[in-house]
Amino acid sequence: MIKIEIVRKLITPFPSADFETQDGAELVFNGHVRATEHGKKITGLEYEQYEGMAEHELKRLAEETVKIFRIHDLYCRHRIGIVKVGEISLHVMILSKHRKEGLSALEYFIAELKKTVPIWKWAMLMNGKKIPSKCHLN
Repeated sequence: MIKIEIVRKLITPFPSADFETQDGAELVFNGHVRATEHGKKITGLEYEQYEGMAEHELKRLAEETVKIFRIHDLYCRHRIGIVKVGEISLHVMILSKHRKEGLSALEYFIAELKKTVPIWKWAMLMNGKKIPSKCHLN
């Protein structure tokens, strides 16, 4: 199963797959906003998307990842808008038969997401200014 969401609210992680009988590995990644970006203190990050295309590309990437790594489930929530320091901007959960393919799939999915999905981020400095942040098609 693949589930992709781009949300404007706090990310609630997908629930654990308790009682899963086919998959031995459940991998969860939560990307939290750090307090610094490019060596400067920030209040948060602002994420923008290419409306319609970002979700399409995220789903295409998820489908590709499932095929390449032969994993069973991939769930992803990516937040847009202003995300404060400490909050989750990206949540990914992968279920796989064994951890090796799950870890490889997770690494691939996140790396390709940053390269191909049209979502951009801006660092929000303490003085209120915004600067582009290197990530997501930058």
